[in-house]
Amino acid sequence: MSGQAILSSEEPLKPGQQRVALSDVISQISSMEQQNRLDEAENLASRVLAAVPEHPHVLHLSGIVLYRKGKIDEAIARMEKSIALAPNVALYPRNMCEIYRGAGRLDDAVASGKRAIELAPDDSRAYFNLALIHYERLELEESVRICDRALALDPNFAEAHFERAEALLLGGNMAEGWESYEWRFKLKQAEGMLPKTDKPQWDGTPLPAGKLLLVADQGFGDCIQFGRLIPWAAKIAPAPVLACSGDLTPILRQIPGIGRMVTRWELTGDFDAYIPLSGLPRLAKIAPGNVPLGEGYLTPNPELVAHWGAQLDRLVPKGKRRIALVWAGRPTHKNDKKRTLKLAQFAPLLAREDIAVVTVQKGEQITQVGSYYGNAPLINLGPDIADFADTMAILKNVERLVTIDTSVAHVAGACGIPASIVLPYAPDWRWLLGRDDTPWYQSVRLFRQQRPYEWGDVMERVARSLDT
Repeated sequence: MSGQAILSSEEPLKPGQQRVALSDVISQISSMEQQNRLDEAENLASRVLAAVPEHPHVLHLSGIVLYRKGKIDEAIARMEKSIALAPNVALYPRNMCEIYRGAGRLDDAVASGKRAIELAPDDSRAYFNLALIHYERLELEESVRICDRALALDPNFAEAHFERAEALLLGGNMAEGWESYEWRFKLKQAEGMLPKTDKPQWDGTPLPAGKLLLVADQGFGDCIQFGRLIPWAAKIAPAPVLACSGDLTPILRQIPGIGRMVTRWELTGDFDAYIPLSGLPRLAKIAPGNVPLGEGYLTPNPELVAHWGAQLDRLVPKGKRRIALVWAGRPTHKNDKKRTLKLAQFAPLLAREDIAVVTVQKGEQITQVGSYYGNAPLINLGPDIADFADTMAILKNVERLVTIDTSVAHVAGACGIPASIVLPYAPDWRWLLGRDDTPWYQSVRLFRQQRPYEWGDVMERVARSLDT
């Protein structure tokens, strides 16, 4: 999915301006915001505004805090007031561009982004924030063009390179997109994903057995998706070592060609080169028409399939069709606000009386089942799922998975299990555009928003699809 805009809470000082007590308090609010001490920041900002209710930067900074706390309308009101009071401060519309994006006001976001560039034509971050909005509007060529403007000002701007990559990949221009995608490890959030080594990144040339280190980087879904290319790599560099999270070992060990699997850097042993799994598509020159292993490269454990089958035979009312469901993703994901939903938003599906909903949801969002009142019986398996091996086995015992764009979608697709994925208007790059299928997984069907941030029609189509 598209990147995260850069919000700045630092007060722009005029030349020669001296810091006074108020500026020190503003710095304190900014520091609290950056340290995620949002309640403290909001309280302090409110006290300052009681004394100086029309201070532009306090209003603006308070708006950023409110936005991060999910109080979107209040945030917009304060930040719009700050712009009205200080219409020529470029920082304000630059930040406002992202706030409008979060509120789904994309036309306003474009206008704000253009105003920021007008006020600060040499600000690479202003161009970057505007490029994000064009991605959200699926104006991909414009997003790339604006990213290029940002990079002309700052050639080492990693976020702009990465946003450019996502726009290119979403538009199907994978050859150029993979090259820009290499900048992902320059992003701040990528720190620690790769081994600390002076060995080179693999360039695809042959290596002796056991001398290539594969790194399961990024999210679980990415690792499952790109893991299909391990056999390709193993033909060139036999028996590669795979470094991955322990959560992934139950499933990735099924992929042929792996020599050893390790879960700690110090266990990798001696290697001549390394490559993240997400770097394999570039080396293999993957394009929409040549994606290998569309489905069935993962297989659930037969004993677990039997175990969960017996459980569901006992729990699901006789005659009900079993539909698995995931409605929320990892909250730390950069675009979780766009993809994560509430259980209640699947109302058209939950209203059906011919199905039973089997939740394979994990995490805090499981608590939503406590307020469930749909017609379909709901069987909550989430608390009993230990790992992806359990998830695979459960999915083998249902008719279909309905899910947001998260790792469980990749699990189902890799197992060849039918799945319906609901996607935002501007989806993650891997789902491409204008199609309800995907070259990555033959058993997956895509249900896209027709308008940004509107899910009602999507859910109606998902529910109706069970009859086709």
